[in-house]
Amino acid sequence: MIDVRDLSFSYGSRPVLRDIRFHVEEGEFVSLLGANGAGKSTLFRCILGLLRGYAGTALLHGEDTAKLSPRQMARLAAYIPQTASPAYNYSVEDIVLMGAAARLGPLRSPGARDRERVEWALEKIGIEHLRRRCFHHISGGERQLVILARALVQDAKILLLDEPTASLDYGNQILVLSQVRQLSREGYTILQTTHSPEHAYLFSDRILALQDGRILRQGPPAEILTPEVMGALYGIDVEISSLFADRVRVCTPGVLVKEP
Repeated sequence: MIDVRDLSFSYGSRPVLRDIRFHVEEGEFVSLLGANGAGKSTLFRCILGLLRGYAGTALLHGEDTAKLSPRQMARLAAYIPQTASPAYNYSVEDIVLMGAAARLGPLRSPGARDRERVEWALEKIGIEHLRRRCFHHISGGERQLVILARALVQDAKILLLDEPTASLDYGNQILVLSQVRQLSREGYTILQTTHSPEHAYLFSDRILALQDGRILRQGPPAEILTPEVMGALYGIDVEISSLFADRVRVCTPGVLVKEP
């Protein structure tokens, strides 16, 4: 579903990404973990076709993203940013309906099928009670769920999330990521950037550890979140206790449960 092959990128003479290679399978939830400046957001912009001039290839569903128009890209992948703040205070329902724009031609308005999909997305994410609320008058966690519902209406099966819980409190972080993980279990392909090793451990099927523009390690969370890798990524001494990590699971809608 996502296939990145030998991707390198530089801002002028400054290399940012170097020989990045990885694959994300259908229905897989992969977290890209790394310090500030490691190249996570730049990699996303290359995959989304927002940056040109990189070496290598980024493929979505086998399509080279460097050759896709924005409309073609929107049919393959939906992007969920850290925060979203439209200039106008639209209702939640209208924000979610905007996800249909990728399927509409010029001068076309959303039809009955689009509105049915909005109903489905609102119910799917559990925010149908917010439909009439103004976007600027709901909480940060609720806003992120609205943007996630909008991505579902876009009808793309790849979701790219750039620090989706960066500005949220802990409860809303778990709520949003629980919904995202459930989507991956239903066949959506998820790639997210995160600064939180805890989130990467609890929710990911696999972690890509990015250091200085290169993939240092990749694999299951238990193999990547080691003192050695964490020390290399963040330059600090880390002690990882397996006692709690081995006994915790996350239950939708975001309840932490300790195993007996």
